[in-house]
Amino acid sequence: MSSSENSKFCSGDILEPMTHNPISRTTLALFAGASGDHNPIHIDIDFAKSVGMDDVFAHGMLGMAYLGRFLTSITDQRNIRSYNVRFSSITQVGAELKCTGKVKEITDNNSERLMKIELLVTDQNNDVKLVGDAVIAL
Repeated sequence: MSSSENSKFCSGDILEPMTHNPISRTTLALFAGASGDHNPIHIDIDFAKSVGMDDVFAHGMLGMAYLGRFLTSITDQRNIRSYNVRFSSITQVGAELKCTGKVKEITDNNSERLMKIELLVTDQNNDVKLVGDAVIAL
């Protein structure tokens, strides 16, 4: 995004949401391979059931990766100054995650103009999966 496009943001702006395809077992297997996180709770149904779960569930970091894609749809990754999340609830197979953001504030810090964004990931039932924030340089 060019600097002229970045200047269009104002405090209180709601950013264009990003929705992802439903999470499949294939998605979980591919993410396990890409991330190196082969915890059986995410890929082995028998294991998940043995620990009291109905089914496997998505890696929390998968939702965080989706939020990362959301941020890089707004700006180049080199402009991301901080990025934090809190995991709120388990993401089930079949969930359609939506990443949203709201501009909290725009400030000047030394030689940079910074935008703080409140981040949220919800599923198709509006169940909150992740809550966070990011600071990006404009």
